This record gives sequence, structure tokens and C-alpha cells, in this order.
Amino acid sequence: MITRKITASESGKRLHRYLRNLMPNIPLGQIYKMIDQGKAKVNGKRKNQNYELAAGDELMLYVDETQYAEASKGQKKTKYVGVNANIDVIYEDDQLLVVYKPTGVLTHPDRTDQKDTLINRVHAYLYRKGDLDSPLFMPATANRLDRNTSGLVLVGKTAGMLHQLNQWIQKHELQKYYVTIVEGKLEGEGTLAENLVRDERGNRTRVASDAAAASAQKRGGGAEPQEKTAVTHYRSLQSGRGYSLIEVELVSGRTHQIRAHFQSIGHSLLGDVKYGGKPYAGVNHQMLHAWRIVLPDGREFRAPLPEQMREIIERAGLSANALANL
Repeated sequence: MITRKITASESGKRLHRYLRNLMPNIPLGQIYKMIDQGKAKVNGKRKNQNYELAAGDELMLYVDETQYAEASKGQKKTKYVGVNANIDVIYEDDQLLVVYKPTGVLTHPDRTDQKDTLINRVHAYLYRKGDLDSPLFMPATANRLDRNTSGLVLVGKTAGMLHQLNQWIQKHELQKYYVTIVEGKLEGEGTLAENLVRDERGNRTRVASDAAAASAQKRGGGAEPQEKTAVTHYRSLQSGRGYSLIEVELVSGRTHQIRAHFQSIGHSLLGDVKYGGKPYAGVNHQMLHAWRIVLPDGREFRAPLPEQMREIIERAGLSANALANL
């Protein structure tokens, strides 16, 4: 018999998923069979496959050591030698970590950068603290920001918290607010609800009406691109010399949603050359900052404006003090 204590970060993970990670060399169907036959018990009792494990639970596997050794080959091992562990922590407890992502850093690895990303920094930070207590669950981000967007990123340190964060986001129960500077004079409040179409090859997002027209012109008709609903609320905080300071509430979370929506109404983000904006004072990327998040349980987190954005706000004849009373 193999026994294993469930660690704090593994709490909240469902039994069948835990066993799948524990023994990656056997098929999922066999995992289910083990649970049904009582060959995998928790605290000496049979549990169903969706049982949520808790820290301190004792998992008992009624398999011989040779069989377990073969089944568990291929478990991921974590190595953080030489990985940057410097992160700006906005909030941290045993389950949740809220970090500040600076401009220019990827949230997750891609083809251009595999090592120095926000999530790798987070893992290295937790590793050095001794908080990575399991190779079967790695803390992960619940939201992600573009490379050149700064601000708040939520990290689930436990499987249960990560699941909760994802549920809140999927049900639109978690409020996410951004600050941006747009071209032109935009006043009052409004809602942008044009459906969006994603072009992965071109790494662009367009409102559905524009994307459909472009597709039809290019192919002479044919299948329409897949549309996804997207809702963006905004309110103008201040207008200055040809620019406006805007707070945005992102209801849905489509890739490049804010950038595409504001381009569609003729108010591209300052510096956002990819979506119709013009370079400004040496800035050739979107001025966009995820500055405030409110959780359904009432907790609220805020991230200070990056210095470059604060300077651009003042240079454009606006004032960052407009955020003070929000």
C-alpha cells in the first residue's frame, strides 16, 4: 500500500485529477476504476471521483510499489536555479497571491520568452519561501495581461482558490477595472458591446462587423468568422489636449478586448499602434493599466500607476489625481 498526505497547496483538488497527476502513466479510465473498486481511499474511506481533497487528508493506494513506481514516472519536477524571484506583492495569504505585473513582462511563457515571465517569477518566489509543497499542483494565474499592459494579476496558491477565482471570473462576479488614455475627447459613460472576432495568426482582435466585411471581401463570401460576446463599460474621468483619461470595467475578458473596442469607436488607446493609435512621446504601445480588482467577498486590491503612465498622463494635459476619489 502507498500512502500520501495531502499538502496545503493541493487542497481543493478533485480526487480523480489528483490521481491523474500523481500517476500520469496510466489512463484516466483506470483511475476511475481504481476509485470505484476502493483501491484509492481517503482517510480509510471510499470517496467519489469528485471528492475535494483537504490539507492533511491521507490518501491510500492499494497498489504494489513496483506498479506505483511505473505509473508515477513522468511527474513534473520544478527547478528554479537562476530564475528571477523579484515580484511586487500587493496581497498574500495562505491561498491567494495578488501581484503587480510591470510593463514589458509576459504573464506566461510563449515562443519569445520561456524563462523570465511573471508566472515563473511567482513560482521562484514561492519556491524560495518553501511554499511550493507539491509537484502535483503549481500555483497559477486566474487572469492574464498583455506584455505591455501593467497591473494586477491574481494567483491561486491552492487548487481550491484557483478554482474559486476561475468560477468568479466565468460567472462575471469578479470586478476588474483598468485605467487608460485614449485619443480624442471622450466624455460621460458608456457600454461597448460589439461582438469580437480573434485572428490568432495575425494576433489581432476585431469587432465582428469589421471582421466579417474584411473576410467577405477577401474570400468573396463564405463562412463567417466565429464571434464571441464582449462587454466593456467605461467612464471618462477627464479630457485634456486631445486625449481623455478613462476608467474601464472589463465585464468579459477577450484578448485585446479594450483595445479593439475603443478603436471601433474612433478612440484608440494612446500609443497603441497595433490598433490605430499614434506614438506619443516615445511610447509605441498601449497605455493600459489593470488598476483595481474587487472580489465577490468584498476584498479590493489596487495597483499604483506605473511611473511612465503617470508622466504621460501629465504630459497629455490630464491629471492622475482624477483617480483619487474612485
